[in-house]
Amino acid sequence: MRLTDIPKEELEAMNYDDIAYIILNEEKTKMKINELFKKVCTALELPENLFEEKIADFFELLTTDKRFIMLEDGYWDLREHHNPKVVVDDEEEDEETLLAEAEEDLADNMEEETEEDIFYDTDTDDDLPDDDLEDLVVIDVDDEEANS
Repeated sequence: MRLTDIPKEELEAMNYDDIAYIILNEEKTKMKINELFKKVCTALELPENLFEEKIADFFELLTTDKRFIMLEDGYWDLREHHNPKVVVDDEEEDEETLLAEAEEDLADNMEEETEEDIFYDTDTDDDLPDDDLEDLVVIDVDDEEANS
């Protein structure tokens, strides 16, 4: 379907993105958003001030419509004109290997967490110098009451 073949009444009933789709399909080339929207406005015979008011809405419309793709340097085109790059990994790992690796990582992480527990008291009496304990007297309360 060519844009020139569509009657004006039918064009006015169409959405901007549908008209942009027809334009990009006819032109078979990528376009900057300003250029594309100007062509839409020209097809609809819209005034210049409407271009400035609606360009942001047109941009939002294109970004949400899955038929369009934004390319490098701000160019837009139809998604169907571009093939996605598919990377095939020849080295496939089976599910059991992946599961075993995940369990091993989880076990390692749990072990690290318990070793670094900040509430675990690592100080022992063995850490104190011997001369600090010389003056220490241990008094058993029961023995003291018996001596009194």
